[in-house]
Amino acid sequence: MGEIKLQLPPPAEKQRHTTRNVLFSHVKHILGLDRAIGFTVLARGWSTLAGVVTVLLIARFLTPAEQGYYYTFSSLVALQIVFELGFSFVILQTASHERAHLAISSTYEITGDPIAHARLASVIQKAVRWYSVAAILMAATLVPAGFWFFTTHQHAGQPLFWRIPWCFAALAATLNFQLDPILSFFEGCGFVANVAGVRFAQAIAGSLFAWTALATHFGLFAPSMIMGGTALTSIVWLFGRRRFLLGLLTYRPGPNRIHWRVEVWPFQWRIAISWMCGYFIFQIFNPVLFAFKGPIAAGQMGMSLNVTAALQGVAVSWINTKSAPFGAMVARKEYAKLDHIFFRTLRQSIVVHMIGALAVWFSIIYINHAQIPLSQRLLSPVPFAFLLAATNINIAVFAEALYLRAHKREKFLLNSIFTALLAGSSTFFLGKLYGAQGMVIGYLAVTVCVSLGMGTRSFIKYRRIWHAQ
Repeated sequence: MGEIKLQLPPPAEKQRHTTRNVLFSHVKHILGLDRAIGFTVLARGWSTLAGVVTVLLIARFLTPAEQGYYYTFSSLVALQIVFELGFSFVILQTASHERAHLAISSTYEITGDPIAHARLASVIQKAVRWYSVAAILMAATLVPAGFWFFTTHQHAGQPLFWRIPWCFAALAATLNFQLDPILSFFEGCGFVANVAGVRFAQAIAGSLFAWTALATHFGLFAPSMIMGGTALTSIVWLFGRRRFLLGLLTYRPGPNRIHWRVEVWPFQWRIAISWMCGYFIFQIFNPVLFAFKGPIAAGQMGMSLNVTAALQGVAVSWINTKSAPFGAMVARKEYAKLDHIFFRTLRQSIVVHMIGALAVWFSIIYINHAQIPLSQRLLSPVPFAFLLAATNINIAVFAEALYLRAHKREKFLLNSIFTALLAGSSTFFLGKLYGAQGMVIGYLAVTVCVSLGMGTRSFIKYRRIWHAQ
């Protein structure tokens, strides 16, 4: 038998390879990157880059008035929050607490505590029943609501073809409304990285569909195309996991099912009110400006909000992907581990956002100084700075709320109500009187004084009480 000789790499090459691995591991640890965050950052990064392309295509193929309709479509579609009632977040957290006592293989075989298995099945069964009914109510409400708003607040100028695009947008939103909670359930079951990969694919599909609509002069269909691409991606992915879903949907939980009214509803109704308050905090900018200042002003605000939302989406990836793991840590009472990961990821999220915000703001200053036409489609540098500052603060508030909600309790209810009342009122009155600049100044003031102030107080108080117990 011949001698087998092994080819070993030269010492210098081996040392360089080892150095690269150590450096990569060090950077990965500092940034807190894992597979779930990686996919989420890719999705958000794609959305950010794709958002730049979308902005350029909107500026190229849509008139300023059409741009206003484009972004106001998205704000009105967000009314789905009234029917969603924060259920998807509740599903994620409830599933994560049951999943903590089960093992689910890569082939989706469930083993472990049979009671937790039955309770997990009852979560998805309840979700499917609720969203099937709510989707019908949503479509029946959203379509006529949009017709009423746009007909009532028509402004002088060339009539726009908005009715059919609005119907498509409302119906596409309804389809996504039914599919998204199932993805949340998978996240709660521990498949955070898998769902993050789906979100990445959704971002690509939605962007490509929207660009096609814009480039072929069907620009007002772009919102529905984004949501259509998202829904199609979800359907394809979920179809490949149909045996897992059907197994849970046909599972008989019997007496071990979750008693929703007793166990979950006290948490959910608070989440529902907080979610609905979010509409008056984040989504009424465009409709108010559309009504009082016209579609052009609404379009400038909409595009600016789109840019800041994309930036925030990348930054909160570090926190957002920890929602299900946080729930599991709470279920196992691993509070020290929970705090360590939470504070580290919060710092990472804020630093990422601050770097991105500075880059965006200097870009806004440049395009205004150079008088590039795109600057006329966005807010000017001063109100844009206020908007970026408020977004940075919202990341901290979002993180504090997510941390407390991982305990299946909602302590941000009063915070949400007061913020919604004050932010909604300031947006309405200051927007009516002073336009976008007055609107964002009022928004920043409420965010600092109420949202962050009350939120941090609640976070410190209940974290100390619950963990001491």
